[in-house]
Amino acid sequence: MKKLALALAPVIALLVSAPAALAEKIPLNNISNYLNGLSTLQSEFTQVNPDGTISAGTVYIQRPGRVRFEYKNSNQLMLASGGQVAVFDAKSNQGPQIYPLSKTPLSIILAANVNLAQAGMVTGHSEVKNTTVVTAQDPAHPEYGNIQMVFTSPTELRQWVVTDDAGKKTTVILGEMKKGVRFSSSTFVVENEIARRGN
Repeated sequence: MKKLALALAPVIALLVSAPAALAEKIPLNNISNYLNGLSTLQSEFTQVNPDGTISAGTVYIQRPGRVRFEYKNSNQLMLASGGQVAVFDAKSNQGPQIYPLSKTPLSIILAANVNLAQAGMVTGHSEVKNTTVVTAQDPAHPEYGNIQMVFTSPTELRQWVVTDDAGKKTTVILGEMKKGVRFSSSTFVVENEIARRGN
């Protein structure tokens, strides 16, 4: 619990210090436009895992469809590209677990065209302590879970909570973001990572 409190402290401080004038929730169209305007993004992150443990690292996003989560002091890695997600387990010498990106709610952020006005996509849209909280799902497959995104104003993504198809929640809290970053062409190539690890 102490680790969780430390991880959430920056977010709590941000919410408490935000001016009261920012209390009006951000329209969904504005949020869609913001997400569609993100081409590349790099940020430190803190992750609260489903079992309550805390991880940290750096996330690299290249929209559409690419993300890389590197974890500090760990050989664990998560990559998404080419419509697939590959999870490399730090404790395993086997190859990665691979599954379709479309089956994870994170695909909503990574979509080529984010349209939160699409019927059945947004299940929650509210103002909470000077932030805008949006809960979204795949309208065609709500059983895949959902993603709850937290934005501050001016529109900026601060954290998200992914609830998977088993109901397990993973929270990712973003640090200072660098936008418009150029990444190496190999950053998101799953095969390169498999070769590097000798799996």
